[in-house]
Amino acid sequence: MNWKVIKTEKEYNNASNRLMEIFHAEQGTPEGDEMELLSVLIKDYDDKYYVLPQLNPLEAIKYKMEEKGIKAKDLEPIIGSKGHVSSILSGRRELTLKIAQKLRDYFQLPADIFFQS
Repeated sequence: MNWKVIKTEKEYNNASNRLMEIFHAEQGTPEGDEMELLSVLIKDYDDKYYVLPQLNPLEAIKYKMEEKGIKAKDLEPIIGSKGHVSSILSGRRELTLKIAQKLRDYFQLPADIFFQS
């Protein structure tokens, strides 16, 4: 099939299905080349038509705390005093770069969560 810029949901679905069929194609083969082209076309369509929600860093931290059974007091060695932890988790105080880095490492979160506009 001759692929072109994806403009409709039907074309997007067809391209996605084909990509799944040839996903394990080897580089340098005709199917490998087709897979690379489809990846670019699908990403282009995704970027134009699908906006991923931005994750709030505080929500991510709270989710990780709940997931790991961590209480606010457990963050005192990372963030500081009880009052400091409380003011950050409530959003009354901004995350500093240093604290964001510590929380990123502690919870193994992607750095870009902390640097969204």
